[in-house]
Amino acid sequence: MKYDVILAGVGGQGVLSVASIIAQAAMNEGLEVRQSEVHGMAQRGGAVLAHMRISDKKISGDLVPKGGADLIIAMEPLESLRYVSYLKPDGALVTAAEPFNNISNYPDVEGIHSSIKSLPKWRIIQSAALAKEAGLSKAVNTVMVGAASCFLPIKANSLEKTITEAFSKKDESIGKANAKAFKLGQLACKQTAAGEQNEFSIQKS
Repeated sequence: MKYDVILAGVGGQGVLSVASIIAQAAMNEGLEVRQSEVHGMAQRGGAVLAHMRISDKKISGDLVPKGGADLIIAMEPLESLRYVSYLKPDGALVTAAEPFNNISNYPDVEGIHSSIKSLPKWRIIQSAALAKEAGLSKAVNTVMVGAASCFLPIKANSLEKTITEAFSKKDESIGKANAKAFKLGQLACKQTAAGEQNEFSIQKS
């Protein structure tokens, strides 16, 4: 088994945290993980890109080739499209719905979403609203790990355990909130029935 992931976003959005959680959960399952240097973290608001390769055998290199990614996880929709050339024809793209307006001429968000929806496999996640529902607005990145869990070759309980252990070191309540954020993200991904790529949003009663 070999599974290649591109992680994208902008500085300050927690791309490194997402990569760290996924890598640790994979290693906890005995899988090999190779990850490239994360580019752009030093510049808040600048583009961030990381390559991650997961396998049950030795991995020869760090970088995912163009056209070779099984999954793109993006913290921001425009950044997800920036790297779509890396995606396999049957690969999946999971992105946060909310734009990060770090440029003056940011494109129309609805147009960006439409382009994403033209892909064979996609999920657009209302990550900010779900993080707020979990009780921790900063847990957007954990929501996105949950959303990506539908596609990752890692058991959901391994990811959740890694999240709980990592964040509970700071405060038990933070660990619980992040675990809830993970589950909400996972539910958001599962809400779309097979063959029906509908954007998930919270339904208020």
